[in-house]
Amino acid sequence: MNADRAIQNLLVEYCECFDAGDFDAFAALFSDGTWFATAGEGPGAEPVRRWCEENVLLYDGLPHTQHVTTNVWLDIRDREHAEARSYVTIWQGLADFPLQAIFSGRYHDQLELVGGRWRFASRWALPDVIGDMSRHVRTPMPPGPLRSRG
Repeated sequence: MNADRAIQNLLVEYCECFDAGDFDAFAALFSDGTWFATAGEGPGAEPVRRWCEENVLLYDGLPHTQHVTTNVWLDIRDREHAEARSYVTIWQGLADFPLQAIFSGRYHDQLELVGGRWRFASRWALPDVIGDMSRHVRTPMPPGPLRSRG
C-alpha cells in the first residue's frame, strides 16, 4: 500500500476507534506520539487512554459521536515522515440530545513510519467553533467561535 493510502487509512482509523469507544485501540495510535489533549504528559498511549477514561462521557459504552474528517492535505516528506492537515467536524446525537455539530476545527498532524506502519508523531486539534459539548466531555469549553476570541 502506498503512503498516501496508508495515511488516509490512519486518519479514518482515528475516527472509527474513538466513535466506537475503543479507547485502547485509539490510544495505541499514539504509542509513539503525542496527542494534543495529553501533550503536557508526554508521548505514549497511556496518557491518551487515561484522558479518555477520565473525560469522555459514554452511553452504554459509546460516546455517540461521529468524527468527520474532510479537506485532507498530505505532504509526504520522505519514506518515513509526512505532514497532514484536515478539517474535522464532530457530530453527536442521543435520545434526549438532537443530532448536532459539537465541534468544528482543524487537525495538524506529524506522521512517522514506525515498524512498517504509519503512526501519529503528533496530532493537534485547532478548534474554530465549539458547540454544545456538555454531553461529550466532563469539562467542555464554552460554545462559540474561537477565532473571534482573540
